[in-house]
Amino acid sequence: MKKPIAIIAGEPNSISSEIIFKSWKLRKKHTYKPLIVIGSFHLLNLQRKKLKYRIKLRKVRDSFLISKNNRHELMVYDVKYMQRLPFQKISIRSNKYIFNCFDIVINLLKNKRILGFINCPIAKEFLFKNKHQGITEFLSKKMGKHEKETMLIYNKKLSVSPLTTHVRLKDVSSKIKKSKILNNVNLIYNFFKRNFNKKPNIGILGLNPHNYSSMRKIDESKIILSAIRTIKKSKIKVMGPISPDTSFMLFKKYKLDVIIGMYHDQVLTPFKTLFKYDAINITLGLPCIRVTPDHGVAENIMGKKIANPKSLIECIKFFNHIK
Repeated sequence: MKKPIAIIAGEPNSISSEIIFKSWKLRKKHTYKPLIVIGSFHLLNLQRKKLKYRIKLRKVRDSFLISKNNRHELMVYDVKYMQRLPFQKISIRSNKYIFNCFDIVINLLKNKRILGFINCPIAKEFLFKNKHQGITEFLSKKMGKHEKETMLIYNKKLSVSPLTTHVRLKDVSSKIKKSKILNNVNLIYNFFKRNFNKKPNIGILGLNPHNYSSMRKIDESKIILSAIRTIKKSKIKVMGPISPDTSFMLFKKYKLDVIIGMYHDQVLTPFKTLFKYDAINITLGLPCIRVTPDHGVAENIMGKKIANPKSLIECIKFFNHIK
């Protein structure tokens, strides 16, 4: 029997249930491996009725109960959470429930019950406060891989990876380390080689406008250029430092597969302008496969039946590459 993909329902008051239902309804159009949703059966049923989806949900407590031939019911591993209304304002009330969902998934992974998992969007400012920068960092600590993780926003035409993730701009320069650049490049190279049998061409951006280097401790020449020189001694194809302001104009010319930036919005803003929802967020460096849609909870449109499921569908389809 094939192992299922687990989908953590995420923030209960968001577009998560809507994109899950829409993705499930399109299962005949796409090739999916077996799916199991980790979340509140009670709340998902309320939201299904509110959104008027004629979908059959089935409550299970063991992923082995999924039949590879069962294409008619969406399996839900029930995690207790009581909410009277289908949708309401996001608050810290759901924090324990969300953490329970992650604990269940990690336990299923340890027992080799699932192939990997997708987590739907979560309101990080409510869930973590100041304890973690985001889900990527939370999971790396929980799985004993702290500071070994890498965020890769994947699209088959171009992928991007921010060296630093959810940190303030004034703190970025202090977080840039040669060892971090080397770690990220190696993880990305091995990911492409293992899953796509491809040796990626990687471009690395500078930090400052036009790659200007001053006499300060952290700059292009002392860390970024030094890392690139080290990488070039290996079998990995890399170029840079590339001036950030022209990098996304030149990626086709230089046939770049991946652009590594120094901070989150340096690569995410132009990337989302180009590809919108056609991307997934993959965490590299964990002892499991974890992907997530490349968008947030979209509280402003929850319950309106207008959310785009494209990114979640791409997450599910990605597992077709995993053997």
